[in-house]
Order: sequence, then C-alpha cells, then structure tokens
Amino acid sequence: MNRRALGAEAEKLAEQYLRAQGYLFMARNWRCRSGEIDLIFRDQGVIVFVEVRSRSNPSRYGTAIESIDARKQRQVRGIAEVYLYQQRLTADAVRFDVITVHFQGNAVPDLRHWQGAF
Repeated sequence: MNRRALGAEAEKLAEQYLRAQGYLFMARNWRCRSGEIDLIFRDQGVIVFVEVRSRSNPSRYGTAIESIDARKQRQVRGIAEVYLYQQRLTADAVRFDVITVHFQGNAVPDLRHWQGAF
C-alpha cells in the first residue's frame, strides 16, 4: 500500500472508531490556506479536532505519535481557529486528539486514541 492509500485507510478506520464511540461527525479533511485537519467531531458539546497518523514501519521514521511535534501542534491549533471562525462556531470547549494507526502486514491494525494529546 502506498503512503497516500495508507493515510486514507487510517483516516477511515479512525472515523469509524470515533463514530462507534458515539462522537458526532462534523467534517473530514477540512482545508484552508494554512493546512488541513483530518477529522472534526463533537463529543458531548466539545469540538474535537483529530489528527490521524499512521505507520507501517515505525523504526524507520519513528512512531506515529512522535510525529506530532510542536510545529504540527501549532499548525493544527491555527487551522482549528480558522475553522471555528469560518463556521461561526463559538465553542465553550475544544480538544485536540490524535489517533495513531499502526499497520502490521495482514494483521488487524493497532489503533490508539490519544484524547487531549495537545
């Protein structure tokens, strides 16, 4: 599977997981000039911005969670501000979650949800 297909599959799995947890879907791959937010959900009144990261070989480039550095966190926060402004949403609370998906050959992917990751 190429990198783009791997990422799309990880986002699909993350979306299915969050829906199964009772989160309410708001947007997928929301873009502005600053970048993109993978998934946006609502969880009991909290708007949740979700960054999805996947790996098939973590030893080569580090783990998926390690790839969310300070620069990426700032970028996602900035894009979230644009989203809230453009959608005219006033959220009492927002949260930034990360979902990591580790693909291991033909085995079931290992999905982890990091609530309030940053």
